Amino acid sequence: MTSAGRFAPSPSGELHVGNLRTAMLAWLFARSTGRSFLLRVEDLDRARAGAEAVQLRDLAAIGVEWDGAVVRQTDRRSVYEDAIGRLQSAGLTYECFCTRREIQEAPSAPHAPQGAYPGTCRNLDPAELEYKRSTRPAAIRLRASVGEYSVRDALHGSYTGVVDDFVLRRNDGVTAYNLAVVVDDAEQGIDQVVRGDDLLPSTPRQAYLASLLNIPVPEYAHVPLVVNSDGVRLAKRDGAVTLADLDAAGMPVGEVRDRLLASLGLPPGPLSQALAAFLPDGLPLAPWVWRGSVNKR
Repeated sequence: MTSAGRFAPSPSGELHVGNLRTAMLAWLFARSTGRSFLLRVEDLDRARAGAEAVQLRDLAAIGVEWDGAVVRQTDRRSVYEDAIGRLQSAGLTYECFCTRREIQEAPSAPHAPQGAYPGTCRNLDPAELEYKRSTRPAAIRLRASVGEYSVRDALHGSYTGVVDDFVLRRNDGVTAYNLAVVVDDAEQGIDQVVRGDDLLPSTPRQAYLASLLNIPVPEYAHVPLVVNSDGVRLAKRDGAVTLADLDAAGMPVGEVRDRLLASLGLPPGPLSQALAAFLPDGLPLAPWVWRGSVNKR
């Protein structure tokens, strides 16, 4: 199967400049290593009508082009169920009936992060299981046999993170992100994952799950986020941060693209031109502060 990188947005709204910068980096990493570049829409539970079309338009506008057809997670539920079935057959799952509030209020293991699952439903006896099944639908959790797992990241080096009994399928029947992303990447031949470094803490869970499914772990590169002047991750509430808003305020798409490239130490112009100068080892590792001043038309 062909090696590939990818960008995988959730169609919950318009992409902002932070999302677009990450997409550009994913494209540059893939193309600079001779990989295909794929686009996957992660629409399991956060889709907003019309958002996908706008996202695809904006990616194309800044020069991020992809190979082949766009893949959507909502078309792939049977693949996820097959993976869950394999884990269930191996005795690596269990039913969980806890609410979010119960998990937050339960005592957790020492040094476990806030919200890590404390194992409340891990060893229910048959009578308890039967009763809980009568009270509410069950989520399916992984029965992890490790407390932490290590991954290698191109920018962060070795990273070790907590692995708990995380959810594979929610109690509303929706496949959980940590399972879907592992299965999708393997099925699409994606062996290079470039994404925001806010997702680094979840990566050990995904790599561990891949090992249980006998799936090769991809190469990771978690890139710095774009933040506002307060150092907070950029969001739509920060004003003109989407291509449409910036264009309306007097900053055309070419200028946005060039500002994003400049933030990476790359020359202005088409991405093909930036590709020739792209060196992953030279990337800035600190978050980039978006200062959204524009020249009014």
